[in-house]
Amino acid sequence: MDTANESSEGAPFVLLGLTTRPGQRWPLFVLFLVLYVAGILGNGLIVAAIQASPALHAPMYFLLAHLSFADLCFTSVTVPKMLANLLSHDRSISLAGCLTQMYFFFALGVTDSCLLAAMAYDRYVAIRYPLHYATRMSRAMCTALVGTAWLVSHVHSLLHILLMARLSFCASHQVPHFFCDHQPLLRLSCSDTRHIQLLIFTEGAAVVVTPFLLILTSYGAIAAAVLRLPSASGRLRAVSTCASHLAVVGLFYGTVIAVYFQPTSRYKAEQGCVATVMYTVVTPMLNPIIYSLRNRDVQGALRALFTGRRVSASDS
Repeated sequence: MDTANESSEGAPFVLLGLTTRPGQRWPLFVLFLVLYVAGILGNGLIVAAIQASPALHAPMYFLLAHLSFADLCFTSVTVPKMLANLLSHDRSISLAGCLTQMYFFFALGVTDSCLLAAMAYDRYVAIRYPLHYATRMSRAMCTALVGTAWLVSHVHSLLHILLMARLSFCASHQVPHFFCDHQPLLRLSCSDTRHIQLLIFTEGAAVVVTPFLLILTSYGAIAAAVLRLPSASGRLRAVSTCASHLAVVGLFYGTVIAVYFQPTSRYKAEQGCVATVMYTVVTPMLNPIIYSLRNRDVQGALRALFTGRRVSASDS
């Protein structure tokens, strides 16, 4: 019996992916390849444009560059493996590989969450305190916000991975997901997982729900300030921008909360996979469009990047 358990413990996991039907694999591969390439190009171009253009060295763009870089890495943790598995008969992954993937997935996901809150705070300060914006959002403040986001996310991830590494998996090693995620792995464990679930509902809520509430509060204050603008066209433009931001933020946080903040016993694999696609693939692809590509300064920096023309701060 002990030998059987040891053998099961050392066996690799098998990622079942989004589908087990062979006829659906090629269409899914093409779809997610297009989404992945679009996300990588969009976020990569934003990072390159901000780094190359002196006109985009304002606090908002400093935070945006880090968000785009985090999104670029975030999708690359899961999607390449998913694409490879759609075309391969061998969909196995070792326990070490599984924990490594989970570590970077959690770290980059929480970094995204914290950076979105920092960007909402930046817009709040810009609208509510325009005369004090330069001092309140100094480079030191922006660096502190970004540094805190990366530090908190890696501490959060390390804590979860250390607990996950202590679990025993003595039943099936078939994971009904396209990557190693909390909920499906907890369903496979034969250990007591209550301490991990408690951590998700406490510390996990602090790094997900708290930023979400801060974003909603910031945009509520922004909306109140926008309604006092004298220009009707200015109000309409500001409302349109805020609405698009909130739509993507709502999609990201809504699906994250739906997946993780529920008891493991109530987790449904098919619904979990669909929700996970929303915040691992769709929102990282949408962020460059919503936050950047509709911005005239960013558009000018991108044109300069492709033409080789240098854009100065006075050009914006």
